[in-house]
Amino acid sequence: MAPVQAQAVPVTSENAIVPEKARDGIDLEINAERYRHTGDPQMPLLWYLRDVLRLTGTKYAGMRGETGADLVLLNGKAVSAVAQPMAKLAGKSVTTVEGLAANDGSLHPVQQAFIDEDAIGCGYCTPGWLIAAVDLLRRKPNPSDDDIDQLPNLCRCGCQTRVRRAIKRVAAGKAGQA
Repeated sequence: MAPVQAQAVPVTSENAIVPEKARDGIDLEINAERYRHTGDPQMPLLWYLRDVLRLTGTKYAGMRGETGADLVLLNGKAVSAVAQPMAKLAGKSVTTVEGLAANDGSLHPVQQAFIDEDAIGCGYCTPGWLIAAVDLLRRKPNPSDDDIDQLPNLCRCGCQTRVRRAIKRVAAGKAGQA
């Protein structure tokens, strides 16, 4: 059988490939990766994370983020993802609950302490608690019960006591220890 030879298609104005200019957008970093949002600048960060990037750990917590389930770290500080329009995030760094673990898959000490203390009820509020705990421990390495009680998170399963123990376990450097 004879080899098939490719036939050259003459380039005309109808079939010419014309490169497009780079689209304007909002550049930001999420979990140490760079992204450009080219959609609605008023889209809340929460919907970008969940619907565009499919990072579903951050949960919807009402239009004002009143339960804390939608917390993310924005430049290291816990904020409500539903209250952050994409337009305000240019050049910023976001860490979601998916970004807490190390690149090798090892858990963040707060994640490990939540497992150690069984501080997970139904799990809906857990991502927000983890983010809030990371932020609190960054600000106050040895938080008091009152500091922990001031976190904006709500849990309807009654895990607050175990969450407190988990946060104190991290503060004591005992995450992952029996």
